[in-house]
Amino acid sequence: MNSLVTADYLVFIFYFLLVTSYGIWIYKKKKKKVTDTKDFFLAEGSLTWWAIGASLIASNISAEQFIGMSGAGFTMGIAIAAYEWVAAIALIIIAIWFMPIYLKNKIFTMPQFLKQRYNESVSLIMAVFWLFLYIFVNLTSILFLGALAINNLSGGQNFHLIMIVLACFALIITLGGMKVIGYTDVIQVVVLIIGGLVTSYVALTLVSEHFGLGKNILAGFNKLMEDAPEHFRMIFDKPGEKATQAEVNNYLALPGIAMYAAGQWIANLNYWGCNQYITQRALGADLKTARTGIFFAGFLKILMPVIVMLPGIAAYVLHKNGGLQSEMLANGKVSADNAYPAILAYLPNGLKGLSIAALTAAIVASLAGKVNSISTIFTLDIYKKYINKEATEKKMVWLGRLVIAVAMVIAIAFTWNDLLGISSEGGFIFIQKYTGLISPGVFAMFILGFFWKRTTGAAAIAGLIFGFLFSLFFMNYAPGVFGHETWLYTAYINSQGVYEIPFLLNMGYSFFFAVAIMVVISLFGPKINPKGLEIDKSMFKIQPSHTVLIVIIILLVTLIYAKFW
Repeated sequence: MNSLVTADYLVFIFYFLLVTSYGIWIYKKKKKKVTDTKDFFLAEGSLTWWAIGASLIASNISAEQFIGMSGAGFTMGIAIAAYEWVAAIALIIIAIWFMPIYLKNKIFTMPQFLKQRYNESVSLIMAVFWLFLYIFVNLTSILFLGALAINNLSGGQNFHLIMIVLACFALIITLGGMKVIGYTDVIQVVVLIIGGLVTSYVALTLVSEHFGLGKNILAGFNKLMEDAPEHFRMIFDKPGEKATQAEVNNYLALPGIAMYAAGQWIANLNYWGCNQYITQRALGADLKTARTGIFFAGFLKILMPVIVMLPGIAAYVLHKNGGLQSEMLANGKVSADNAYPAILAYLPNGLKGLSIAALTAAIVASLAGKVNSISTIFTLDIYKKYINKEATEKKMVWLGRLVIAVAMVIAIAFTWNDLLGISSEGGFIFIQKYTGLISPGVFAMFILGFFWKRTTGAAAIAGLIFGFLFSLFFMNYAPGVFGHETWLYTAYINSQGVYEIPFLLNMGYSFFFAVAIMVVISLFGPKINPKGLEIDKSMFKIQPSHTVLIVIIILLVTLIYAKFW
């Protein structure tokens, strides 16, 4: 059922040629600046607001969203969209308060900011950490999940071939620099959105037809809400004594209203505001362009759940009522991760190729953005500072290209036979396991560095270390040491029979304790810290047109929560 026909291949080939030829055209158009590092790594001054916004989303959405979030829609429903809709508000915060600080201080990389604000030790530690994280966690997981998803959808046995094709496709785009990435991401997002909407349309049509309502997407959506009302609740209640294991699992993943005072904000603000992979798109622009691009990304984030989550809820309702029985099985058991592929199996000839192109666009854009960030950090923050301080602009650009190729080869080598065990842990869990543990300390280091001049380098290192240790403690040891019920937390028995504190609450506790330690250590430092940033209120003023965009985004998110609370 998942096999592709000629029409599907033609649609996919057209997409490939369109992106590749457009990338080559952009590269040749800007070829005279190819030896400039700021242009290669940041596309300084040349990305428009719509290119920045599209590139942010293209880099963010990948296989783990299409497969993982759709699977979460199957099991827990619309509540998983909190990651997308809270991100829309987080992007407003970053545009107003984070970007002026980066741009005023001419920040090109996150390690550069840490050196400027703290010291070289903090910068070097984080540069090395980010390189390992981006290569061995993010790049490998994107490549593995992407190849696995497309291989399953195409019904073939070409996992390794697909992996190489995805890597080569990303390399073609990345070697042209951030300009090529930024502008080709516009096409990637258009394909991603069109292909995603087509899949959602087919999903709602399948539901409508299954219940004898004809091909009516509104009737299909209404049937989803009628048949699975529990899947249209944004806030999960705290589990009581009679709660089912499924209800407990949902709360462990998304702990009701409590997560909005803790980890949900930390995860989003750290990802969107303190992450080279993401912020790099806006660092080469002026403040007005950067802000407009970020607000545009905020609007797109509101749309994303329709594309990546709704097919999962449709698959749940269909399966619940006797449909998609064989399609949802993996190794003889129902697998939520099969929700998106199960819907794709019913796409007409040609449209299946479009949806696979949409998934490929998301994967390739994420690979390109990630490997460009790896190259930027290594070239500017390690090679230029510690290996060859006299390196010319031209040499650094060519080294940047070499690093891109080497990073991709390493990722392929570690993904080829799944040496890191991504399949056994699950892609989403694999990413969260290694990024979520460090996020509280990293965000504490950035947020205090932004807005409290007295924060010291020693405090930053302590915050990073203790943030990690607290995360590890709350995740694995706190219930055993302090018990299952305390004034601070309630631990619940997970699917493995082990007491667990909700992960997003762990992040909140770890962040607040890391901040407390950083404040205490900084108070023992100098009262006037020469490394403190000079901030004035004028930096954060926003234009009337931006105020309108902010109000619209906030109103849309508010209406969504009011409807589905």
